[in-house]
Amino acid sequence: MSRNVGSYSTSDLSRKSGDIIAEALRHPVTITQRNKPRLVLLNIDDYERLMRQADARTVGTLGTMPRELFEEFEAAVDAYAETDEASR
Repeated sequence: MSRNVGSYSTSDLSRKSGDIIAEALRHPVTITQRNKPRLVLLNIDDYERLMRQADARTVGTLGTMPRELFEEFEAAVDAYAETDEASR
């Protein structure tokens, strides 16, 4: 199975934790479980930058969302639900 650079399984994490941590200090690393992305390891500077950006966001609700964006969101949720049902 081919693996994306910066992507490791949970088994890899237990066997190669030092190498994976060293890589995560350079760029975000995805940890997969059963071939699905489950976690992301990233260095503290990147994490803090993301947290600062998140603090600047405003909270909204579906009721305050513009109609066009709501319709796009609704279509994405429906497509995801159909894909999820088809994979069962």
